[in-house]
Amino acid sequence: MTPLPTLRQLQFFMALVRRQSFSKAAEECFVSQSTLSSAVKEMEALLGQQLVDRSTRAFALTPAGEEVAARAPGILAGTEDLARAASARRPLEGAFHLGVIPTVAPFVLPRVATRLHQAYPKLQLFLREDLTAALAERLAAGLIDAALLALPYDLPGTEIIEIGDDPFWFACNGEHRFAKRRKLAKEDLKDCALLLLEDGHCLREHALDACELSERGGNASFDGTSLFTLAQMTRSGLGATLLPDMAVKQGLAEAAGLIAIAFTKPAPSRKIGLAWRKGSGRGDEARAIVDVIKEIFNTA
Repeated sequence: MTPLPTLRQLQFFMALVRRQSFSKAAEECFVSQSTLSSAVKEMEALLGQQLVDRSTRAFALTPAGEEVAARAPGILAGTEDLARAASARRPLEGAFHLGVIPTVAPFVLPRVATRLHQAYPKLQLFLREDLTAALAERLAAGLIDAALLALPYDLPGTEIIEIGDDPFWFACNGEHRFAKRRKLAKEDLKDCALLLLEDGHCLREHALDACELSERGGNASFDGTSLFTLAQMTRSGLGATLLPDMAVKQGLAEAAGLIAIAFTKPAPSRKIGLAWRKGSGRGDEARAIVDVIKEIFNTA
C-alpha cells in the first residue's frame, strides 16, 4: 500500500506555499515553526522527494513541490466539503439498513416504515427480516445498521435501548378446556399441550422462560415456522399456543378464529429492543427510530 501524506501535512505545506515563509506559515496554522518544518520534512520523507528548495535565500519549490502545490488544493477542498456534508447531515437521511425478527416484523414494520417516511422523507429504509442469530451476525459484520429484536440476547459490542414489554397471550380454539376462562395463571400451562415455534426462533425460548416451562413438559409435537402457521394449527385443535401482544392487537388471533386469553399479573412477557454497534455513528438515528417505535407501542 502506498504511504500517503496526512491532511495536516498538506495543510501545513499549502500554508507555506501561500505565505512563502516558514515562520508566517506557522503563525497562520497556530503552531510553532519547528512543528510546521518537521511536518513538511516528514512529508518529503514519505514521498521520497524534496518539495522545498532550501539552496536559495528566496522561497522556492522544487518541481515535485510545484506538482504537490498544484494538486493539494483540490484534495483539501474535497475533504472540507466531505466534513461539511457530514456535519450538516441530519439523522435518518440516506440509506439505513434495519433488521427485524419475524415475530415482530409483520406487526410493527408497516406502521414504523410509514411513520419514518413521514418524519424523515429523505430516509432510504432497507429492511431485512431474519432470525435473531442471523441478524446478530449481520449487525456485527456491518451489513445492517441496527436490529429490532426480542431481549434478552447476548450482543457483544452493541448498544441497546429497550422499547417496551410485549406480554404473551394464551390462544386456543373454542373447544379447548380453557376457552371459557377469562384469565390464566402461568401455573395453568404446566400440563397444557402448547404449539411453539421451531428451534432458532427466540420467541420459543422467551415464551418457555417467561412461563417457567421446561422444553418438553406438556408441549405438543408440532413446531411451527411462523406465528401465522401456529395460529392455523391451533385453530385445527392440535393444541394451544402463546401469542405476543403485538400480534393479538394486530388481529392475528381474531383472524384465525382463536380465543385470546390474558394472563394474571405479572403477565409473562418478552422485551423488545433496538441494538446497534458501538462506535458506528448510528446512535442518533437509532434513537430516532426508537422514538417512532415507542409511539406505535403506546398507541397500539
